[in-house]
Amino acid sequence: MEASPKVGLEALLTPDNCVLVLIDHQPFQLANVNSHEPTMVINNVIGLAMTAKAYGIPTILTTVREESGGLIFKGIQDIFPDHKTINRTYINAWEDERVVEAVKKTGRKKIVFAALWTEMCLTMPAIQAMGDGYDVYVVTDASGGVSAEAHDMAIRRLVAAGAQPITWLAMAGELQRDWARTQYLGDVAKIFAERGGATGAALAWETRLLHASEVNSA
Repeated sequence: MEASPKVGLEALLTPDNCVLVLIDHQPFQLANVNSHEPTMVINNVIGLAMTAKAYGIPTILTTVREESGGLIFKGIQDIFPDHKTINRTYINAWEDERVVEAVKKTGRKKIVFAALWTEMCLTMPAIQAMGDGYDVYVVTDASGGVSAEAHDMAIRRLVAAGAQPITWLAMAGELQRDWARTQYLGDVAKIFAERGGATGAALAWETRLLHASEVNSA
């Protein structure tokens, strides 16, 4: 029997097998986010974007009606200064062929989505992308809905449809996988220190102790 793609090593995200799509992280959308503390959503999506940049993950930025909803958060655009956002009229980003083609060009079959709002701008493209044969991962804490119930019901619907929920810190850990891999370690430590809250503080403390131990043993 063929193994489920939801389990086993192949189900885990790596820097080489996924693409990140950030949808509608704009002022208008954020104004009615009530499922999370809004500044934490901004912190988390910037942390997610920094993680994707550090690991070289292709990232697609898309907005809806920028002329009235506002530009994508500056903190995201600053991470990808050369990325032009795909400005749409479709609520469902997957109905915009430019978004679909941008994902296809990466050649990757695992899509990581984060969006405002969860119940619309995350749910619709994620469900449609799964129907097109993609493995979908949704970053729950870099997304947000108009109420706690709206966000919760949307994530339940996505999980029932086959999507994998993940948080941005969990994704960073999954990409790193092994602390002995030093290629990205400096970037990861910087991201955690800037965006990881207590996790960043704990990592800074551990790194300090490790450095002190190495100095004393020299």
